[in-house]
Amino acid sequence: MSKYELVIYWSNEDNAFIVEVPELPGCMADGATYQEAVANAERVIGEWVETATDLGRSIPEPRGRLLYA
Repeated sequence: MSKYELVIYWSNEDNAFIVEVPELPGCMADGATYQEAVANAERVIGEWVETATDLGRSIPEPRGRLLYA
């Protein structure tokens, strides 16, 4: 299980749950159910990290809960 923050919300437009990973630019997933969306996000996070590693890019450390003003 990833330690990155997940922002999860329902999208009427997509008729799916959307998951954004704020700490990993462009990292998003979706799913028909909340559980499916989270599982897809975990898979996509792994792929994001793998791709960044292959490209020699830095991988942000999970910061835990992010605070927004």
